[in-house]
Amino acid sequence: MPATPRTTTRRPLSPVLVALLSLLAAALLAAPPASAATARAEAVPTATLTEVTGFGTNPSNLQMYLYVPDSVTAHPAVVVAVHYCTGSGPAMYNGTEWAQLANTYGFVVIYPSVTRSSKCFDVSSPQALKRGGGSDPVGIKSMIDWTVNAYSADTGKIFVTGISSGAMMTNVLLGDYPDVFAAGAAFSGVPFGCFATTDGSEWNSACSGGTITHTPQEWGDLVRAAYPGYTGTRPRMQVWHGTEDDVLRYPNFGEEIKQWTNVLGVSQTPASTDSPVSGWTRTRYGATGDRAAVEAVSLQGVGHNLYANGMAARALTFFGLDSSGPAPQPQPGACKVTATTNAWNTGLTASLTVTNTGTTTINGWQLAFTLPGGQTITNGWGATYAPASGSVTATNATYNGTIAPNASVSIGYQANHGGNSAAPGAFTLNGTACTSS
Repeated sequence: MPATPRTTTRRPLSPVLVALLSLLAAALLAAPPASAATARAEAVPTATLTEVTGFGTNPSNLQMYLYVPDSVTAHPAVVVAVHYCTGSGPAMYNGTEWAQLANTYGFVVIYPSVTRSSKCFDVSSPQALKRGGGSDPVGIKSMIDWTVNAYSADTGKIFVTGISSGAMMTNVLLGDYPDVFAAGAAFSGVPFGCFATTDGSEWNSACSGGTITHTPQEWGDLVRAAYPGYTGTRPRMQVWHGTEDDVLRYPNFGEEIKQWTNVLGVSQTPASTDSPVSGWTRTRYGATGDRAAVEAVSLQGVGHNLYANGMAARALTFFGLDSSGPAPQPQPGACKVTATTNAWNTGLTASLTVTNTGTTTINGWQLAFTLPGGQTITNGWGATYAPASGSVTATNATYNGTIAPNASVSIGYQANHGGNSAAPGAFTLNGTACTSS
């Protein structure tokens, strides 16, 4: 039998209910603040929220709620909006702007809903942290498959976002199913695998307290272990965190950045830093535009309940769903490297000139390149070089870390060679490919 949709009439939350939900949320992972917990009156959707049953494999008995706007496009994008602890799919529908944005841009929204007593998503069990392992991620994947089949959705435009427990699930889903998602946006979450437990507990106090730290490589390996052997494209990631978060402590924000920059193979040195709103610090990694590989937004003085109106629209921009064109990739013209070598017998010197051809100042840089086989750097100037052979990263010196638009820095090294004295042929600056000559 085909899956059965059931319509749920949308009713605004009463002020009393909003207050009760806020009190209940403080005992677990908190819900959005009252200002974001009620849909805005001027944005009432004309379509309705629908519950879908029989949508596929669902080992943890999740409920599936679906919002399809009247203006849905042909082959629409899909956004999975994952609720916080004590929440539900309908609460996420009523308390966020995703349905309103769907009306404007024509995409479909899936709202998974937990039925276990805690109303928290499973982000800790071994089953949840493995592709096809079971538990909530499998059920959510089934919801996506059902929606793709029912609406001929664009499988290249599947996105996930979540708040608190939903943010942690966003991290988990990107790790388990990198071939499914194009990008994710996590509001007040923790890295993939940080909440892992083996005793059946849903809570990991060390992680929530911000005391679990790993190297970027270790965090990246946890993600890669969820889908061993996967070599395809990885989804981009946007993370948000308040500096005064007392539920999932602020150090988790930095650990998420370490994890996803490693997974996506970009430098931990920001390609750009700005403050789009007073008190916010936004860093972008791998590129400087709206759709960088990793984008991180830190909110000074803000606690766990950071989600507010307007943030979903910023996530939508990161996803690339607020325009009709494809999401732009990091532009190779943002930097240019000119490389020459002067060789003798078994040695050489190389001179590299790095030019910022972008429109924003670079503050701190790492230039990555691969030495031809048989070459080993013996000393260098203008940067520190590591390792001495193979894939090398040159990190700026204290005096030349800033490169203004159209400005250049010159660096170089001396190396031994075994017959091949050529210069490197390709370079990336802070994760962005450079043109070379």
